[in-house]
Amino acid sequence: MSGITGLVLTYNEAPNIERTLSKLTWLRDIVVVDSLSSDGTADIASAFTNVRVFKRAFTSHAEQWTFGLTQTGIATEWVLALDADYVLTEALVRELQGFTPGPDVAGFSAAFEYCIGGKPLRNAAYPPVIVLYRRARARYEQDGHTQRLRVDGEVRPLGARIQHDDRKTVSSWLEAQARYMKLEAHKLGTATAASLDLVDQLRRWIVIAPPAMFVYCYLLRGGILDGRAGLYYALQRATSESILSLFLLRRLLGGEGEQSSG
Repeated sequence: MSGITGLVLTYNEAPNIERTLSKLTWLRDIVVVDSLSSDGTADIASAFTNVRVFKRAFTSHAEQWTFGLTQTGIATEWVLALDADYVLTEALVRELQGFTPGPDVAGFSAAFEYCIGGKPLRNAAYPPVIVLYRRARARYEQDGHTQRLRVDGEVRPLGARIQHDDRKTVSSWLEAQARYMKLEAHKLGTATAASLDLVDQLRRWIVIAPPAMFVYCYLLRGGILDGRAGLYYALQRATSESILSLFLLRRLLGGEGEQSSG
């Protein structure tokens, strides 16, 4: 597929990156922007003959994506932008290999199968994401702990799904959540109520979001039917909201939340 370049961001993604890149061998060119990983991620990625690895110290998600998009020699009209734990299904590979977009379409969004240890969950709370877009019509902006992709033009949904399948350790996940939720707390703590949607306004109430997220994922979204994997996911999401609540509460107590409580 000479008209699409893959773009992947990595940081200590050794448990994930090989599975992700193995589903992209049909692309002629993939750019990996690695945030100075210490676990061999860059070496694993470099073993793929269609991958070019660029190392850049992390500043923000938006700046890492923008660097990959504008400073790595991507020349194709279309870019397939993926997190390192996004694994394309065979159905989606076939769909992209038959890719014939109209001139008015600027991007495509994909829905997800959220996986725990390789097991797809029935109804995990993970929204569709724009993953395929015309390079000239896209830009990244920072939004809380992550980035927001702005695409100028019509965005259509892809028919097949992507698997979100993060195999990193619990400790790695907790470290990442601490980094992300600190940024999210700053966003929520400095924004006006009118600028936030209903969900983010509820998250600022601190005590509501963690138990509400557990009930939503485990009961309302059917996680209880997924057995231990569903329970794990519900606890993950509730833990993430609890970490955010700690940062928000620490801000109210007069700090940014880095200080130890004990």
